[in-house]
Amino acid sequence: MSATVGTPDDDEECAYCGSRIFGHDPICVRDCDDDCGSPAYFCNYACLVSYVDENGLTTGDACEWSPDRGGPC
Repeated sequence: MSATVGTPDDDEECAYCGSRIFGHDPICVRDCDDDCGSPAYFCNYACLVSYVDENGLTTGDACEWSPDRGGPC
């Protein structure tokens, strides 16, 4: 699987808050489990974390640890 990397437009907006990403510390995120579709840009980690939390994107994506099983997931 490969993806083409490019620089977003100067006026690209944050997928969460709508601010221009280059006025901050931009982050590019791509979902490569879905054919590496178009990237989403966030102006900073706080917006990325808020977007993930509000959309429940971590629910079910991690293993569950139990002291009875021992060891890692």
